[in-house]
Amino acid sequence: MATDRPLEEQVAIVTGASSGIGAATCRAFAADGASVVLAARSEGSLRELADELEAEHGVETLVVPTNVREEEQVDALIDETVETVGGIDVLVNNAGLSRGSDVESMSTDDYETMQETNVDGIFYATRAAIPHVRERDGHLIFVASFAGKYPRSFNPVYAATKWWTRGFAKSVAAQVGDDDVGVTIVNPAEVRSAFETSDGRTFEEAFAEGEASEPEEIADAIHFAATREGSSVSEIDVNRRDKYADGF
Repeated sequence: MATDRPLEEQVAIVTGASSGIGAATCRAFAADGASVVLAARSEGSLRELADELEAEHGVETLVVPTNVREEEQVDALIDETVETVGGIDVLVNNAGLSRGSDVESMSTDDYETMQETNVDGIFYATRAAIPHVRERDGHLIFVASFAGKYPRSFNPVYAATKWWTRGFAKSVAAQVGDDDVGVTIVNPAEVRSAFETSDGRTFEEAFAEGEASEPEEIADAIHFAATREGSSVSEIDVNRRDKYADGF
């Protein structure tokens, strides 16, 4: 493996790859030589990004439109990756969303959408990927959240899904660590992307440049975790510098 491109000849699946953290992660992996499998619901955005990665970095890409809420689609994503590219070295469980905020007024549809995306989707992808990642002593990477570590008064259902993500990832690490599978949790706070805040604005609208993390900063943390050999970074927090100021 070339030292200047530590992911060369590796295969990485990124869910939620069409924008934000997912797209930035695809770019970081491709710049390091990885073959990138792009999964999300927005096929047009995925194909545009795949064309960019191939043109700029000369890497192989595979676009697999996937709704992680659908078990069959997630299984098809893993199967197509193995059949087309030959295996899986890294799975980045990044797909996630937020709907509503107040428990008292939250619709059942919004509740179930968050659960099915942020919880079920991660389970489906991890379950299907483990045997293939194990074959290559690879990495399972979970994008959780600051909300999954600290209780908060707003958007508690979203926060609960991220607490679940962290607990699930740590328990999976206990199961697969002896098999030389690395497991990492990345906990971003606010990230300037199209992800919606609790008041309906996007984080990109709510924060000016320099006031919150950029998607590329989270991608750097994911890339760092994926390039560890023989070790596993358990958890990485990425927060704006004043995040804890009001807590003390």
